[in-house]
Amino acid sequence: MAVTLTVTGEEHGEWTVLQVAGELDLMTSPVLRQRVHDAVADGRHRLVLDLSQVVFCDSSGVGVLVAARRLIRSCRGRLRIVLPGQGAPEGTHVNRVLAALGVRRLFDVHPDVGSATDDTSRPLSA
Repeated sequence: MAVTLTVTGEEHGEWTVLQVAGELDLMTSPVLRQRVHDAVADGRHRLVLDLSQVVFCDSSGVGVLVAARRLIRSCRGRLRIVLPGQGAPEGTHVNRVLAALGVRRLFDVHPDVGSATDDTSRPLSA
């Protein structure tokens, strides 16, 4: 069985949204890393990573998320991530992994893309 990850992008006003789907692990995390770097190189410093369709994430995937945060902050940009709420079957794995590693509090987490791209909305609590 092949490990797959897809990353698609679209613009939402001033925000670039990257929708990530599949498994984010050692084999696939370079794909997301490259897409984040490409977005920043293109001058997009307001980035949303929609992780609502990520079904698995290991420490390599978490490393890419932390590195993306560091890169965006170095550009004085903003990074937000989308993770479904506790009742949603998808994405809860990523939420648990980030919480277990103690890094969830580093991110502005939103329940959906609409909330993440709305500058008046508040992130979910850690």
